[in-house]
Amino acid sequence: MNNYQNKIRARFAPSPTGYLHIGGARTALFNFLFTKKNKGSFILRIEDTDLERSLEDSAEKILEDLKWLGINWDEGPDIGGDFGPYSQTQRLPLYHKYAEKLLKEGKAYYCYCAPEELEEKRKSALERKETPRYDGKCKNLTQSQREKLILDGRKKALRFIVPEKDIIVEDLIKGKVEFKKENFSDFIILKSNLTPSYNFAVTIDDLSMRINYVIRGDEHLINTPRQIMLYEALGEALPKFAHLPMILAADHSKLSKRHGTTAVGEFREEGFLPQALINYIALLGWSPSGNQEFFSQEELIQGFSLERVAKNSAIFDKEKLKWMNNFYIKKTLPEDLVLQIVPFLKKSELLKDNYDKKWLENLVFSFQENLNTLEEIVELSKDFFKEKIMLTPEALSLLNEEKSKNLLKVFKSLIQKEIEIIESNFKIIINETQKISALKGKELYMPIRAALTGNLHGLELAKVFSLLG
Repeated sequence: MNNYQNKIRARFAPSPTGYLHIGGARTALFNFLFTKKNKGSFILRIEDTDLERSLEDSAEKILEDLKWLGINWDEGPDIGGDFGPYSQTQRLPLYHKYAEKLLKEGKAYYCYCAPEELEEKRKSALERKETPRYDGKCKNLTQSQREKLILDGRKKALRFIVPEKDIIVEDLIKGKVEFKKENFSDFIILKSNLTPSYNFAVTIDDLSMRINYVIRGDEHLINTPRQIMLYEALGEALPKFAHLPMILAADHSKLSKRHGTTAVGEFREEGFLPQALINYIALLGWSPSGNQEFFSQEELIQGFSLERVAKNSAIFDKEKLKWMNNFYIKKTLPEDLVLQIVPFLKKSELLKDNYDKKWLENLVFSFQENLNTLEEIVELSKDFFKEKIMLTPEALSLLNEEKSKNLLKVFKSLIQKEIEIIESNFKIIINETQKISALKGKELYMPIRAALTGNLHGLELAKVFSLLG
């Protein structure tokens, strides 16, 4: 174990109660960047003791989303490591061992209070506008009192004895944060069903896995004092804590489903590229030293530091993400982009299995500059897959004009003379149409576009000409 003593070890520990949220992805990314920058180890741990809320496929989907983002771990449930298992439900004997240690040392005691009784006390405290605190009722029970409660069928949980002192968290991002002793009371570390409480499991996992940097979301700061108490009670050195600023929606409320897409899998389904999503979330709360906005993974690793993580909340801007995604789409080779776009076209049932690869590559290349997401190709290109076009009211009105009808007769006659319809002969046909019809500008181009696409606006006409063939 000695080779782990001087090595940075950080972890990402999601609960499989849902899918990977954009905030969780950023936490994983910052841990990944920090460990890679410092030649450390990045550990993935699944906190799955909440059996009631855990979803069957959630853990698997979280792993899949992380891999899609390019966030890879050195130890984890799928690859193992020296400090496994890496799922909490497989670590129950370890929690029981530490719980027994605290009990023997007089730092914990059994509590026989019924859930209904505790809930009544909590409500009563709130009605008095007081912070709910456990009153220590079971702390000094006699042996005979305990035996009677057991005979009465009372289930027992194990409570940790909170020390009578203020707790100071030395946070690498927020600085010194003080928590007053009045805010804490003896808390449960082992539930009556023998599963650990969140704070107890996290503490035991982190110290037994040699985690020396705990980098996590701001919402966990409130848990840190209890974890510090447990470290001190067990005589263990504290890890360094760093709590990341929250990610807020544009209205400065907590980012949630009501604001639209929040899960990594949903962004993937909408056609965001992993490198764009990684690049964007890296800048949510972290500021690079220069003015650079676009980073490769290696550049993020080299540039990342906790010192440049902001204290204030970050605002999630989907339009900015789309702009960044457009940048990466434009950088992608057309042949590679086609492979990524095919699933979207097939899902929409526009594309069949026996498609013309060269034609599809030309289609994708024609729209590449304008795509903010891969999914947008469906709406933009749908007319090129249809046997018949649907005319907008504006297009129909224009095509009913006499000069438009005459123009299109000329245009049609010139097209029929061509052996092959390609982009290069478009200019020749248009110039000839202009000479014969004596029309130019919008009067020339608009009716032709309307006749070919059913719309008055859209893709450059030369590309339309080529794609329709």
